[in-house]
Amino acid sequence: MNNSRTPVLFGQDHLRIEDIVALAEQRAQPVLSTDPEFCARIQAGADFLDRQLRDHGHIYGVTTGYGDSVSRRVPPELVAELPLHLSRFHGCGLGELLSPNQARAVLAVRLASLCTGYSGVSPDLLRQLAGLLEHDITPLIPQEGSVGASGDLTPLSYVAATLIGERDVIYRGNQTTAATALAKSGLTPLTLRPKEALAIMNGTAVMTALMCQAFVRADYLCKLTARITSLASIGLLGNPAHFDKRLFAAKPHPGQARIAAFIEGDLGDLGSGYVPARLQDRYSLRCAPHVIGVLADMMPTFRTTLETELNSANDNPLIDVEGETILHGGHFYGGHVAFVADGMKILIANLADLMDRQMALLVDTKFNHGLPSNLSGSTPDRASINHGLKAVQIGASAWTAEALKNTMPASVFSRSTECHNQDKVSMGTIAARDCLRILQLTEQVAAASLIAVRQAIVLRIKNGDVKDSQLGRDLAGFLDALGTDIPFIAEDQPLEGTLRLLITRIQDRHWSLYGGDIAE
Repeated sequence: MNNSRTPVLFGQDHLRIEDIVALAEQRAQPVLSTDPEFCARIQAGADFLDRQLRDHGHIYGVTTGYGDSVSRRVPPELVAELPLHLSRFHGCGLGELLSPNQARAVLAVRLASLCTGYSGVSPDLLRQLAGLLEHDITPLIPQEGSVGASGDLTPLSYVAATLIGERDVIYRGNQTTAATALAKSGLTPLTLRPKEALAIMNGTAVMTALMCQAFVRADYLCKLTARITSLASIGLLGNPAHFDKRLFAAKPHPGQARIAAFIEGDLGDLGSGYVPARLQDRYSLRCAPHVIGVLADMMPTFRTTLETELNSANDNPLIDVEGETILHGGHFYGGHVAFVADGMKILIANLADLMDRQMALLVDTKFNHGLPSNLSGSTPDRASINHGLKAVQIGASAWTAEALKNTMPASVFSRSTECHNQDKVSMGTIAARDCLRILQLTEQVAAASLIAVRQAIVLRIKNGDVKDSQLGRDLAGFLDALGTDIPFIAEDQPLEGTLRLLITRIQDRHWSLYGGDIAE
């Protein structure tokens, strides 16, 4: 274990989205609470299940089959094998694998749920889950195969399999078997107790983990789109008065006002020597706070919903330790997470569309107020063969179109499955994957936009339309940072490498933007 990492306490503290992301990015380490009350609660749940099995002999998922097979009784001599069968027959996931960061987030979210003390699992299971994070053992989890109820069964079966030493994992950056990784880490394959496979697999951990990561990326994109708007406004000789705080006091959506304040602050140093080209700019500039602001205003709600799910028991059945009762319900249903994913992806796609429209103005001599066609920086004698950002703008339009196409809500596409036992499902994991795809596409549009706005500002300064001294410290510092990654486009050149670098910068939240989170 890397003891320099920030500890994240499970079983006592209310966990935040940022805790999960820090664990996924290996900036934090999991610590199980040693509080006597927490430890006693976990042990009491496991002990209660043992007594129920001994005294009554009939528990769903312990002495019965699963789902539609609930009426099938399992004889005592086969009870110990039942958890293994649940983990094994769900090993049918397909599609791309979750990244190691995503898989670590899944482990952390599932650990959080089991630490609520309602699942009847043993302390050994919690320690084994924490051990996977501590020793950098990440299950290879296929993305496809969950309908979001009865939880993320198929993808979470790969977590259960890893705990018992089955299937493959990434261990310290290399693919190997789970058994090998456990042995090298000094961990012993777990023997699953009655109901423990069900407790691991029957919940919303995959969709919640993916949306915790999506949340942080969306928060950063809010701020980055505001910064891009500031630069696009200068590049197009836009009117800073559109972002006056008095305007936004008259329509006081707080997130919208905050975005406007960011942009107003960026443009505040332009001074009286700056002359806007138009009294009223086109909507992609003038209404940018209104577009970005919808996402900014929804982020606190998204945070509350996701963190409620993160800190919840979403297993079935649940154990009422104090009342010594087994409660049968449907908390594995991922409807809340699905709605966050469907809502967020629409708002993120709108950011792609906004930046795409701004870029379209910047490259077009009919609208860019004196900038060269396609923002080419070539000399006049070579202008006929240079095409600047023509293809990059086409690419941005393609990425935007794909993002917009993918905004169809997944949560309304419930399918009846599993012999009509799971006859109304959330589709939350599909919605979360859609959201991540739209984030990726929008980050690609943002990368293209960064090239465009940086090129436009350099051209304005070269032409004398804007002076270096008119750019505030934050804006000038940001442009300087961009200059280390983005070349001035004087002659046509391939820009794929630059785009990929910028996408990495965005996803790493490389630049400090405005300070604080949108969703606070």
